[in-house]
Amino acid sequence: MRDCPLCVATSQDLLWQDDFCRVVLLHDADYPAYCRVELLAHIKEMTDLPPADRARTMKVVFAVESAVREVIQPDKINLASLGNKTPHMHWHVLPRFEGDKHFPNSHWGEVVRDSEVQPLSKTLRDQLQKVVIERVECSLKS
Repeated sequence: MRDCPLCVATSQDLLWQDDFCRVVLLHDADYPAYCRVELLAHIKEMTDLPPADRARTMKVVFAVESAVREVIQPDKINLASLGNKTPHMHWHVLPRFEGDKHFPNSHWGEVVRDSEVQPLSKTLRDQLQKVVIERVECSLKS
């Protein structure tokens, strides 16, 4: 699809990619280590995928969640697949902290407090990429 921003090469920080999907780091100022798993094919819904591809997608999502938990150690992880604005299969993997500006609400919801967030250091970013690669590749072998 010509107008779909996920159907083109990403301008985001690419952590991992194969011929099926990619993992990008969004560098959200309020949510360091916010990742997205994006299918490369323009698929609108999970149920448009064959069962094996659904399972593959979730293996990657869960591997990214595991990597983010290990490296960032958030209080909670939010997983979301909405696609209302971008109807192209993608999953948000969002580390949450009790002191973030929206907690306990959705990060798309109303702000409940001021919050100063430390940006993700290059060291943590590189560590996150290393663990994402390890976890994703291990999960896809099983």
